[in-house]
Amino acid sequence: MILDIIIVIIGISVVLAGADRLTEGASALARRLHVSEIVIGLTIVAAGTSAPELFVSLVSALKGTPDLAVGNVVGSNIMNAMLIVGCAAMVAPMVISRSTVHKDIPFAVIASVLLVLACIDGQLSWTITGHTIGRLDGVMLLVGYVLFMYYTLKHAKADDSETAQVKAQSVWLSIIYVVVGLAALVFGSDWFVGAASRIATSLGVGESVIGLTIVAGGTSLPELATSVVAARKGRSAMAIGNVIGSNVFNVLMILGVTALICPMQINGITMIDLLMTLV
Repeated sequence: MILDIIIVIIGISVVLAGADRLTEGASALARRLHVSEIVIGLTIVAAGTSAPELFVSLVSALKGTPDLAVGNVVGSNIMNAMLIVGCAAMVAPMVISRSTVHKDIPFAVIASVLLVLACIDGQLSWTITGHTIGRLDGVMLLVGYVLFMYYTLKHAKADDSETAQVKAQSVWLSIIYVVVGLAALVFGSDWFVGAASRIATSLGVGESVIGLTIVAGGTSLPELATSVVAARKGRSAMAIGNVIGSNVFNVLMILGVTALICPMQINGITMIDLLMTLV
């Protein structure tokens, strides 16, 4: 157990270091490409920090248990919107631009609505256990993600006042920072989940509790670290963009790809969970 505790500490340290490098690299990359930081947060950072959720969902689909992907995405999105935004705002108040409220947040709401529609199978009922997210639903979700990316990149240009806040840095060095930061986030969170799960098991904690807490929290650890570090450095746009982009990516991309690989049957997820995600 002592070794696992050490691994937990190392995992958290690696995640925090990765979040720091990722934030620096993404901010510099945004300036070099003359795009706004929230666009980088909505795309590169969001996709990168959602890598653990993508990995868990794809593996569960390939192993024939794709229903785990639904619970993973629903739990992660609720955690992103409440815990991660809450923690980041406690570290440093986040300034939310008017365009974020009018353009970016609606996409997260639309993604949640599409998730609800995919889960209810056209039947308005509080009981959704046994319903299936099929391949047609997966196509619908993936089309939604393509439209989201098209719209985001179409309005990617930043104003001079925003890009001037970031110090000059070469494109290649910025890319290296982003790649190294993302790798540290993924590996650090994996070490954390593995060691924390072994500690919980040795203490007699049930697997279901471990899944709902440690695994769900571990896959959201990259988003948490990145948003908190970004908020602390005054990168409010990147912090909120990471959360919005991750929620959209989780629903439209991860569930879309997973449904195409293997239709997902809903077990253990209720309409209350879906409504909480939407709220």
